[in-house]
Amino acid sequence: MPRRHWANLTSASALAIMLSCAPVLAQTPPAQAPLAQAPLATDPATGVPLPETPQLKLLDTEKPAPAGQTATDRPSDSDIVTGTVKSGATLRGAASVDATAPVETETEPVTLDIPQVEVPALDPALVPASKSSEPAPAPAPAETAPVQAAPALPAPDKPVTASVTVAPPAAAPAAGPLEAIPSLVPPPEMPKVVVDVPPGLAFAADIAARANDGVAVRRLGERERGEILAAYQANENKPFWIDAKGWTAAGKRIVAQLEHAADDGLRPTDYALPVFELSDKAKLAEADVRLSALAVLYARDARGGRLDPRRLSKLITPTLYLPSATEVLSELAGAPDAGAVLAAYNPPHEQYRRLKAKLAELREHLDDTPLVRIPAGPPLKLGMRDERVPLVRARLGLGSSDDSVFDRSTSLALADFQKKAGLPANGILSERTLAALGKPATARGEEDIVAQMERWRWLPPDLGAKHIMVNVPEMRVRVIRDGQVIHEARAIIGKPDSATPIFSHKMDHVIVNPSWYVPPSILKKEFLPGLAADPDYAAKRGYVVTRTKGGGISVRQPPGERNALGWIKFMFPNEHAVYLHDTPNRRLFAGERRALSHGCVRVDDPFALADQVLGPEWTSERLKKLIGKGERRINLPQPLPIHLVYNTIVIGADGHITRFDDVYGFHRLVRQALEQQG
Repeated sequence: MPRRHWANLTSASALAIMLSCAPVLAQTPPAQAPLAQAPLATDPATGVPLPETPQLKLLDTEKPAPAGQTATDRPSDSDIVTGTVKSGATLRGAASVDATAPVETETEPVTLDIPQVEVPALDPALVPASKSSEPAPAPAPAETAPVQAAPALPAPDKPVTASVTVAPPAAAPAAGPLEAIPSLVPPPEMPKVVVDVPPGLAFAADIAARANDGVAVRRLGERERGEILAAYQANENKPFWIDAKGWTAAGKRIVAQLEHAADDGLRPTDYALPVFELSDKAKLAEADVRLSALAVLYARDARGGRLDPRRLSKLITPTLYLPSATEVLSELAGAPDAGAVLAAYNPPHEQYRRLKAKLAELREHLDDTPLVRIPAGPPLKLGMRDERVPLVRARLGLGSSDDSVFDRSTSLALADFQKKAGLPANGILSERTLAALGKPATARGEEDIVAQMERWRWLPPDLGAKHIMVNVPEMRVRVIRDGQVIHEARAIIGKPDSATPIFSHKMDHVIVNPSWYVPPSILKKEFLPGLAADPDYAAKRGYVVTRTKGGGISVRQPPGERNALGWIKFMFPNEHAVYLHDTPNRRLFAGERRALSHGCVRVDDPFALADQVLGPEWTSERLKKLIGKGERRINLPQPLPIHLVYNTIVIGADGHITRFDDVYGFHRLVRQALEQQG
């Protein structure tokens, strides 16, 4: 390269170096002059002023280095200088510091002017990050640690003063992890977390575990137990009747009703309440399920579920209206007064309420009849002699007697006692009569009332605004409308060996000039033996014999004055094939003992009854005009409920008790069944 070109290049390089150093030299005052404010630097690329860099300034309190001290007399880099860092308004420029001056080794404070860092206002919605429990990495050595330039922030309005103490080398601890710096800004107050637990959910696990034990109640069927368990599952196994304090208000009302079960002729021991401690949550849970099971059992018993009437006799076939467990729990859980709802499962009928009042009256008065223990022995009949006769007379209130003859007065008194006790009134001192004599009169009366109340449970809760009531033991037929008797007539009932059945149904039509088809029982007992002895047996009596498709025979009595059904019959088709009808033997109604039919109920003055059931369109006069003109069916305007009942005890409005003969022994069967169940 030519020398001239080298010279030009060297001159240009020197000029560039001088130009680049000129601003620094121009801004650097002499060592003794005060520090001047440096102009802001500008980005050469964009022309935007760069942020001001904080400058370090040594305050005047720092002592100057002694004259003549050389660089070799200054403390080594390993020496530690302690001092106090303070904030100042300005910083000394780097050019004002003499690099050759010795560093002070005294422990006087060193003041640094550090600009305050402006911290933006804290957003209350922000939650400060939790402190890290992991140690921070150790800082790199001073000679190797890289220096990162922090972004400059605007100068604060007020300075921040910090004090830093640098320990001597001997006291300096070994390098270790940096400690976590606590937040200078207090964390905002956290809202309280409230967990809303559904009521009763705390018992869910215990109810699920103890539910099977809770429903294990005697006489409660498997179907009802399953329905109770299903009801709890549908309720998320939450309790119905308890809380942490014991029974709820609804539970207390149910408990109170169960405790008064005896008032309705029910047995309180059948509804023994569970015992528990409030501290035992498992027992509380089981008690809730047990109370549900007892409430279901009570409701079904109140509706007649204690006994199965068809097991007592095939002629007792009422339709029971037993509620399901689901129905009972649904009604009780949603009722304002669960106790009243449970009590309403008992019969609502007026006669039942009178029986209940009479039962309470009997229990209030003690029996003043002296009890006489009569020894067991053979049955005593009229005219027999026995040493027990004076004891029997004393028990019956006939007065003392030394005569040991079982005379007529004793037999009649005993028959009256048997009638009241629901026993066959035959005047014979049997084993059963002897057992009844050993009970107080109050106890016997209670048992009779309870057995009669039980039969009222077999009737529908709603008898019908207008209905027919046939009381079989009383042998009377009544038409009742809105609780008032609008028609009453005597009746003839079935004989003891062909008893009138007990059930409820609906009468739907009437037949005038009916034919009588001999029922199979009468055909077998009377007609077949008669036809075997005389082929004209049926014809001589006005009956028509026809062959059936199955090879049997059918015997029919055509309409007429001698027809066994008379001129009219009232039909309510039923499994027993019985009905109400007229009779040609009307003189039989004058007798007191009228158990004479083959099972149907014969009605005195049937056309007056027809006036009540057929309405004004078909009067008795119009019906009588149809007599002898052939069989005619007339439908009722609407089906009429009819109830064939067995009431041996009837309470009058004045509280007087009327008793009727237990002609079929049904009353005795009910009373014995209740006693055996207990």
